[in-house]
Amino acid sequence: MSEVLEIERRNQAWIFTLNRPQKMNALAPELVQALTEGIEAAHQENIPLMIFKGSGKNFCAGFDFSDLDTASEGDLLQRIIHIEILLDLLATSPAMTVALCHGRNFGAGVDIIASCKKRIATANTTFRFPGIKFGLILGTRRFQNIVGTQNALDILSSTRTFEAGEALNIGLIQQVREPEDWQSLIEQAENNNAILSDVTRRNLYKVLYPDTESDQNLAALVRSAAAPGLKERIRAYLKPN
Repeated sequence: MSEVLEIERRNQAWIFTLNRPQKMNALAPELVQALTEGIEAAHQENIPLMIFKGSGKNFCAGFDFSDLDTASEGDLLQRIIHIEILLDLLATSPAMTVALCHGRNFGAGVDIIASCKKRIATANTTFRFPGIKFGLILGTRRFQNIVGTQNALDILSSTRTFEAGEALNIGLIQQVREPEDWQSLIEQAENNNAILSDVTRRNLYKVLYPDTESDQNLAALVRSAAAPGLKERIRAYLKPN
């Protein structure tokens, strides 16, 4: 697997570590591809538990804008679509998925967290969805389904940063735990996962996490991203005030 993503393969759990700490684990194309291929490989191996965390100072800073000047609008659109496909693959996974997050997290990085079934953060974790500033509708329904329409509207329309305490109150995360506790949490997740048979767990997840919105999510994303002037909107967002 690519060095931008480390995977610890256990018998009953695979632990994915985003490994671009120098870029705050931003979602460069090679990281998105590595995550997609890694999740698909776990599905092929019938791995019942997948854990996601990030190296360095944070979990994930979202979309990687470092090559904005050289990328075409078509390139950007394709990359955004690949991220949505990744999110859908994760959100509809037949495995239990757990996000262990810390630090400052943005946009599609928060969408990865929201696509996991269990979400745990350290007390210093912050979250922000800036994509609406350049007209991008990515992962919105998943976030809405977790936190409710009013909370989603407030956070997404204001693009404000919110902290772990608020995330816990609205249900984006379920626990606040520090990294020294994560190994015990992983072991607990493995034990809890063994309670149900693979067939029962898969059937339960099909009911609780249906894939009926997948096409709608992708269509909404494409409509928002395909509007002319995407690069200029992103540049305006990135421009220092």
